[in-house]
Amino acid sequence: MKWQDLAAPERKREFNRQLFTEVAGTYDFITRALSFGRDAAWKQQLIAALPAWERPYCVDLACGTGDLTRLLARRYPQASVLGLDLTEPMLELARARSSESNVRYVQADMGATGLAAGSVDIVTGGYALRNAPLLETALGEACRILRPGGVGAFLDFSKPPTRGAQCMELALLKFWGGCWGWLLHRNPEVYIYIAESLRRHPDRAEFHGLIERSGFHLTKSECFFAGVTELVVFEKA
Repeated sequence: MKWQDLAAPERKREFNRQLFTEVAGTYDFITRALSFGRDAAWKQQLIAALPAWERPYCVDLACGTGDLTRLLARRYPQASVLGLDLTEPMLELARARSSESNVRYVQADMGATGLAAGSVDIVTGGYALRNAPLLETALGEACRILRPGGVGAFLDFSKPPTRGAQCMELALLKFWGGCWGWLLHRNPEVYIYIAESLRRHPDRAEFHGLIERSGFHLTKSECFFAGVTELVVFEKA
């Protein structure tokens, strides 16, 4: 796996498949460690920001081991909840950890879900869009499958708008990710991937503009850890 692979959509897709296959067993631990234990609280805030609908059809993109998928199922016990992920080892863990009867998991690309247009009420993702092979395609697919008035909510690392802040954030992520990569895999580059993927991601203002151009109205943006992570909520026009 090479960082240059992040520049081309097909190579980035394969890069992600290999990377998340390798880290599947430590993924839950590392999300807690990298966030100093705050990841679960941020995901709870994402769930709390969703509308109080009785039985929506919910799709969790790049669901990983199913943290958000299970939270959706508990928030909406009468809903149908679908977790999609590119990596089968992640899905195996998600299935093993899910006892909710209204959840199922399917292997699929977030940019080509195979779901019917206008069939979904809520789309979510935890650290999903930054990993999309092509961000515009993933947002376009989310817009396609959501019904008018449907809601998207995503939590991810966020790139600040100024060059100085970007350099500081990327240096911090490289150092912290590199430490955990060495401790868990004897390879510091495993989690330096986060900084490299964020470096290629649009900054916060550009990201918000792309959301609006993709057919959505941004309704909420909340930053955590001085802007290192961000929760965005938007509605399909």
